[in-house]
Amino acid sequence: MSEDSVQKFLIGDVEVLRIVEWRGPFAPARQLVPDSRPQVWREHEEQLAPGHWDPGADLALVAVQTWVVRSAGRTVLVDTGVGRDRERPGNPFFHRRADDLPARLRAAGVEPDAVDVVVNTHIHGDHVGWNTQAVEGSGAWVPTFPHARYLLPAADDHHFGPGGGYGGGVRVDDRLLYEDSVAPVHRAGLAELWEDTYRVDEHLVLESAPGHTPGSSVLRVGSRGERAVFVGDLLHSPVQILRPECNSCFCLDPRQAAATRRRVLERAAAERELVIPAHFAGGGGAVEVRTAPGGFALHRWAA
Repeated sequence: MSEDSVQKFLIGDVEVLRIVEWRGPFAPARQLVPDSRPQVWREHEEQLAPGHWDPGADLALVAVQTWVVRSAGRTVLVDTGVGRDRERPGNPFFHRRADDLPARLRAAGVEPDAVDVVVNTHIHGDHVGWNTQAVEGSGAWVPTFPHARYLLPAADDHHFGPGGGYGGGVRVDDRLLYEDSVAPVHRAGLAELWEDTYRVDEHLVLESAPGHTPGSSVLRVGSRGERAVFVGDLLHSPVQILRPECNSCFCLDPRQAAATRRRVLERAAAERELVIPAHFAGGGGAVEVRTAPGGFALHRWAA
């Protein structure tokens, strides 16, 4: 799948489109997932390479992507990627990128003005970037999806906003991303904060899943007996399915993140939910899981 192509699948009556903003090698495997052991990657090389891991260079591959969910007559976006022309000095992959998500959405038949709901699973720079776009020549940022309701986890909005000290200065880019990608949505009156659980419509429910960030969330889908769960950054690599105790280097509360990951995967395995992470680069981007000794097994990738 190229970055310009669109993957599509159905969950009952809910249609899902995968729009890739960027894909490629990101970091050494055990820099991205520090708790993972080399033998886990080697033992599962057939499942991890080449879509998720380059074993020769020992580099983990990731994608930055937006999921379009058409549900109950509305268009919902799950996460909005990195954005264009953002100052992100703490991350060279995200700094001053020149991608064009709105153009890719239009090519897939999704007009930005027709988006009804934007879900930010959490407030990190690669999940909120296209919440807004620059007004040429003014330096101002305005909502990219002017008719949408933006659903933001309240715990993250506090932690990463000025009231929480922009994440307490843990990440150099937190103040910048809040000011250019979140605050303008508040000023436009389009932000809606939620906590615990939030029903989007008859098929979609948001649930708190903290650990990666204080307000990390998952979006559950249920239609005609079929189920899926958008897990955001609970997973960066399939290695974390095989060994759910392994966190990414970006998890702010590692113990809580690992516990949340295991809980979500246990339910996914028990209820046959399709697991849809934010950053899987290969394999169709979404996978069914089953229980296995030591963790879980990759059962079947989305078509």
